[in-house]
Amino acid sequence: MNVLFNLPLRENELFRAEIDKAIADVLNSGYYLLGNHVKGFEQEFAGFCEVDHCISVGNGTDALEIALRALGVVAGDEVITVANAGGYTMIACNIIGAVPVYVDVNAGDLLLDIDQVVSAVSERTKCVVATHLYGQAVDVTGLRAQLDAAGFEHIKILEDCAQAHGARLNDQPVGSLADIATFSFYPTKNLGALGDGGAVVTNDDELAQACLQLRQYGWSSKYACTLPHGRNSRMDELQAAILRVKLKHLPDLNAKRVAVTEFLDAACRGIVEVVTKPKSGSVGHLFVVRHARRDEIRAELSRHGIATDIHYPVLDNDHEVMQGQEMRVLAMPQAVKATAEIFSLPCYAGIRSEELDHIQQVFDLYISKIV
Repeated sequence: MNVLFNLPLRENELFRAEIDKAIADVLNSGYYLLGNHVKGFEQEFAGFCEVDHCISVGNGTDALEIALRALGVVAGDEVITVANAGGYTMIACNIIGAVPVYVDVNAGDLLLDIDQVVSAVSERTKCVVATHLYGQAVDVTGLRAQLDAAGFEHIKILEDCAQAHGARLNDQPVGSLADIATFSFYPTKNLGALGDGGAVVTNDDELAQACLQLRQYGWSSKYACTLPHGRNSRMDELQAAILRVKLKHLPDLNAKRVAVTEFLDAACRGIVEVVTKPKSGSVGHLFVVRHARRDEIRAELSRHGIATDIHYPVLDNDHEVMQGQEMRVLAMPQAVKATAEIFSLPCYAGIRSEELDHIQQVFDLYISKIV
């Protein structure tokens, strides 16, 4: 049996009739950018996140850049973040000319260690990016309290929710916890389009207005460029229409992912260390485990037809593109150690019970003997 790492087609087939109807509606409308489906999706996703504003954009990386610029981040400003989240904040900082400052993660869940942030603040610090990694939620409320208590009320917090659509912290949805938040709708996300897409959400009217202008040339009105660093980053009507269909089903899709994490947790625990332990508020974007003999385990899983991946194999500060770039790297023993040990197992809403059973059997019969 071959178990693919992800197969978005299965999820999309569940809603094929609804998606086909939505696509036909766009084709028949003759309106393909910033039309009624984009407006409708922005309203509905803002409601889902329990915020006042949603500004759709071309992709999640654009969302990060636009959100940072809306917060006033400029070249030379420092942005505190983690180094184990795939390099997307790094890319946004490089585009702006901002300076990433890397702090460590928690040993257990590999999320931002909020206790490390205050000591990383300098007079150049403008923002902290809290990445909700693997479908888990960073304690943004606690982070805000620590910054305020230290006299850093002026430092903004940006939530990167690209892996956490629908996750909650103390029964409050991610995206509503900080000054501004960003999402990606890449096809394998919990809420995935049939192509690229992204969004910025916020309760702040001025930030929302800045994002609206930045996504479309910096226009204050048509052909009037008044805000610097504007770009063309618009979600098209087709993706918005598809996302409106899938947003209605997102709670059910997340529940399926959580059920998969619970199954895999039971299958793997005691054999490998589970990073993404099932817990309240998480939405099972990825199922991540770790072991010192990772490469041997992955090779054995591959021999039995089970695909795996590593999220992520290189810390941001170690990328070749960062050599010669200005950055600050604080001690990160947890992130460094984890990067050499972590790997991810298949975890998606469309995975089948017989595929999960196969994973369990391989762990019981083969992986347990390796470790």
